[in-house]
Amino acid sequence: MRPAGRHSLRRRLLATVMTVIVLAGSVLAATAWRSALRQADEMFDYHLQQMAHALRGGIPLAPPTLDANGSDEYLVQIWGPDGVQLFRSVPTPLPPRAVLGFSDARLQGVHYRVYTVQTPYQTIQIAQNLDARQARARALALRATLPMALMAPLLMLLAWWGISRSLAPLERARAEVALRAADDLSPLQGAGLPDEVRPLVEEINLLFGRLDQAFTAQRAFVANAAHELRSPLAALKLQAQAVERAADAPGRGLALARLHQGIDRAIRLMQQLLLLARQEAAAQASTPLPPLALAPLVRQAVADALPQAQARGIDLGLETEGDEAALPPVRGDADALAILLRNLLDNAIKYSPPQGRIDVVLGPHLLAVHDSGPGIAAPERERVFERFYRSPDAQASGSGLGLTIARTIAERHGATLRLDSSPRLGGLLAALHFAPDPAA
Repeated sequence: MRPAGRHSLRRRLLATVMTVIVLAGSVLAATAWRSALRQADEMFDYHLQQMAHALRGGIPLAPPTLDANGSDEYLVQIWGPDGVQLFRSVPTPLPPRAVLGFSDARLQGVHYRVYTVQTPYQTIQIAQNLDARQARARALALRATLPMALMAPLLMLLAWWGISRSLAPLERARAEVALRAADDLSPLQGAGLPDEVRPLVEEINLLFGRLDQAFTAQRAFVANAAHELRSPLAALKLQAQAVERAADAPGRGLALARLHQGIDRAIRLMQQLLLLARQEAAAQASTPLPPLALAPLVRQAVADALPQAQARGIDLGLETEGDEAALPPVRGDADALAILLRNLLDNAIKYSPPQGRIDVVLGPHLLAVHDSGPGIAAPERERVFERFYRSPDAQASGSGLGLTIARTIAERHGATLRLDSSPRLGGLLAALHFAPDPAA
């Protein structure tokens, strides 16, 4: 049974075209039939007139005309000017009171079409059998409508062939998709497809491209996660064995402390992996982002990072260019941007020396984080955005995912995150540029 709500485009097109052909053929046939009958009637009347005018010169010599049934088709009567009958083609006369011009008469149960013409010398009356006349008219009308009746099936056959041929590319595309392997996301062939269907195929190809990117990213994520988790888990196993081998309480306490540190690192790595997966999924969703005031978000992020900076004696400050209330809003997700800011501040605090300095500068469509740390060499500034990549000069511990997460969030917001040398503090500059909001 066909599921409810489904229908066949082929059947719908065929039904529509066939119905139109039948209706149009019926109307045309009916019109042609009536027109042929009317023309035949006019032609027979004209024939009666010509016969009557041809007899004005004398008495007809030919015998009366017989139809296919052997009955008289034409009756002729002629009277002189004194009313004396000069000629009669049949023994039974027509009504003696003739009406000039055309009239209808009934004689012995037979209907006649009568034409009468009068001259100074005679009165001529010609009658035609209406049954024979209508039979001949119908034969002429049938010959006029027969081509249309024969043309309708031919048109239906041509319509079926044309629709089937037009839908053949769709059937080929369906068969191509049906025979594909589950991991085959190559684009569908658009050659030969109608213009009405090609945009759908193009959108399907774009969807295949997005799915391929998502699957590639997922495979890379799983591979990287498995690779990166192997070392922490192995280290945890060794630390657990060290706890078992510890002979005294101080040694056991030190081993337990290292075990807890390893567990914390593994938990942080898993949290960052999950966070990266969520941000990549959100970036692919392309959900519209609401307007957001950036200043309160930055102020809160600086306040959250302040205890960590103070613990290392780092001077962390916030500077706003111009009036904070006059800064234009940006379109963004507050939670995602808070993660981005926290990662940038965490890196700046981690790599800045004790008693160092970090300046957060907020301007129109711009957020910059300056630090007084060692910075990153120019060839390494793009590579540090790769997953699990850590610069050879990096001195602090980490998983190599913080800047990857930050760039993923920036790309989701249509922003640009770049690293450079800080002209203010000599260390690293992390600059986040937002695109202006067209609706603002």
